Amino acid sequence: MAAADNPDFITQNGLPRHIAIIMDGNGRWAQKRFMPRAFGHQAGVKAVRKIVEHSANKGIEVLTLFAFSSENWRRPKEEVSLLMKLFVETLKREISTLDKNNICVRFIGDRSAFPDTLQQIMTEGEARTKDNKALTLVIAANYGGHWDIAQAFQKVVDKMATGELTKQPISPLLVSEHLSTAGLPDPDLFIRTGGEQRVSNFLLWQLAYAEFYFTDTLWPDFNQNSLNEAINSFKGRQRRFGHTGEQILNKSASFQP
Repeated sequence: MAAADNPDFITQNGLPRHIAIIMDGNGRWAQKRFMPRAFGHQAGVKAVRKIVEHSANKGIEVLTLFAFSSENWRRPKEEVSLLMKLFVETLKREISTLDKNNICVRFIGDRSAFPDTLQQIMTEGEARTKDNKALTLVIAANYGGHWDIAQAFQKVVDKMATGELTKQPISPLLVSEHLSTAGLPDPDLFIRTGGEQRVSNFLLWQLAYAEFYFTDTLWPDFNQNSLNEAINSFKGRQRRFGHTGEQILNKSASFQP
């Protein structure tokens, strides 16, 4: 459900329930150090570990990371091959640790383009961690916002054609229920590292009411303090969702923990 449709959008601690991150800058981080781009991607994995652990410790409910976009297939074949290998190795190594730390893993995106081995690891990882509650870690792999919206509409149309759904006007709620993130709150805070200031086809529907935070910090250098800075920026913003500032202040004043 989108935040704008939820009347209980004020939280007691002011933390974002859901943080979504575009992890940009691995290649440039390596190039600045006169190293191959592969070193940047490996350093990026270390940053992921820190941010996942810190998010869980802070009480964030959902963390979504853009690992591989549907457009990333356009990169040089050598780099794509390396990314796939790194993805497999990282999942094999980290799923057990995530499970021990009570973290649920969920993958979104079109898996059909991935090797069978990788698809199997993803499915097994989801099954193993599905009951964990400390944090839901969503990994967007071969994901694109256009694809997500299109597949949601296709699901709705197919269900109406088979009678699983009665024919009805297609509402925003109906679409949301068929997105790859169905069942999760929409992102409250969107972060992009690396200095770029665009969404890059990431969670286009879900980011409608998110607060945006851009930083020049390259992803391998993004650490716990960096995340705290982004969260503090979020806490300092007034989220109105179409209301007036006075309405939000009145709701805050009347909120009873």
